[in-house]
Formats: sequence, structure tokens, C-alpha cells
Amino acid sequence: MILDSEYITITSYASTFLKVLIDYSPKVISAFIILFVGLYAIRIINRIIRKIMIKRELDPTLTKFLADILLWVLRVLLFVSFISKLGIETSSFVAILGAMGLAVGLSLQGSLSNFAGGMLIILFKPFKVGDTIEAQGVIATVREIQIFVTKLITSNNQTIFVPNGALSNGTIINYSMEGYRRVDLTIAISYDTDIKKAKEIITTILKNNPKVLLTPAAEVSVKNLTDNSIQLAVRPWANNEDFGAVFSDTLENCKLAFDAAEITFQPYVAEFSKR
Repeated sequence: MILDSEYITITSYASTFLKVLIDYSPKVISAFIILFVGLYAIRIINRIIRKIMIKRELDPTLTKFLADILLWVLRVLLFVSFISKLGIETSSFVAILGAMGLAVGLSLQGSLSNFAGGMLIILFKPFKVGDTIEAQGVIATVREIQIFVTKLITSNNQTIFVPNGALSNGTIINYSMEGYRRVDLTIAISYDTDIKKAKEIITTILKNNPKVLLTPAAEVSVKNLTDNSIQLAVRPWANNEDFGAVFSDTLENCKLAFDAAEITFQPYVAEFSKR
């Protein structure tokens, strides 16, 4: 009798399980169809979006980042659709996700600010990799633009990581954007010196330097009259890669030429960096 009772119980459970399986099998099958089709569709959509962004010549960092965000957003939506099709209540699940997102957002306010700054830098491109910039009190070359920080390399090979939030909200001087720069020098000579002769010597030096650009034309003019000297403004133009060389060569050649002409020479340099 006990065996018969156990057999009846097992049969009842099996019958119930079979009934539940038959009732839910359409939902399960359709849910998994949605899952597999959705994953395939997401892959295709992601590829298409990447190709569109590459075709429109968006920044590679921005392309990868936006494509990854789109991929995970679509995956989350697909997962919600999948569990909803299985008959699982999704409202509580969505509420939990929202609460988690709020908690993470509050705890990562600084990181989110840097993230937003990185997006602005990538979108508006105030500088690109390889440019020499001055920002946040440093002058350096941009090595890498990341989502949260920008990696800079100084002239003495030091690596600096600047948070993108502060970088995007501050003043940025891009020395490389225009392709060429003006070298600003101030040379002081005594009042006994023939100004025209000094200007002719400097002009000749600039003309003989192949790294000095012909256009825009270099300028040599009187800048200021001080108590003990006449200050001449010397302003040649040079390509970015020749900027430091033009600066140094101009000073050196002027010193040698002035010594040969017996002209008292006292260089005055203000706010200069050879970067």
C-alpha cells in the first residue's frame, strides 16, 4: 500500500510538472527565441553603428565608447524583455536597477564629471593626440585622451594625468593647432647703438635662417625705451617643430653678430617655453 501511495504521489507530481511544462513551454521557447534573435540583432546593429561612425570620421575613442554603451544598453533591454517573456515581474527589477544607478551616481560624482569632460573633449576636439598644449599649469604634449583622464608627456619625459573634468572646464592653449607659431623675443641694446644698424643685422640673421618662415613676415621693431636700454621686439614665425630651434638660433646668431659689430647685447626673454 505504501508503494502504491508513493507511486501515486510521484505520478501526480510528474503529471503536474508535465502540465506546467506544457503550459509554460510556449513562453520559454518564445523567450529564448527572443534572446537568441536579439543577441544576433544587437551584434548587427552594433556593427552598422560602428561603420557609420567610422565613415563619418568620428574620433576612434568616441566611436568605441559610444558603440560599447549602445551594446550594453541594448543587452539590458533584451534581458528585461527576456525575463518579462518568461513571466517574471520586471517592475521590481527595474526599480532595483534604478536605485543601484542612483547610488553609483552619487558615489562617483567626481568620476562622472571627468567622464562628461572626456566626452566634451572628444566631441569638440580642442586638442588631439600629438598636440602641445598648456593647461592646468603645465605645458606638455598630448599622448592619449582617455575617458576620465588625459595623458600628457612633458619635455623632460614626465607623464602627467590631468582629470578631464578640470581640463574641459579650464583654459587650454593649443600651440599645435595652427601649424606654426610666432617666436617673441625682446633684445635690449644700449642708447649708443645705431638702431637701424642693429635692426639690419637682426633682419639679415632672420633671412638667412631657413627655418624662419617667409610668410608671415618676420618683424623687427622698437618695443620700449627703458632707463638704460632700447628694447627691440624680434618676432619671426616658425613651424611648430622648428619653434625651439628658431628661438635658440636667433639668440645665438644675434649675440655673435653683435659681438662682431661691437654692439652691446643684453637679451630679454619673457614667458617663454621651447615646447
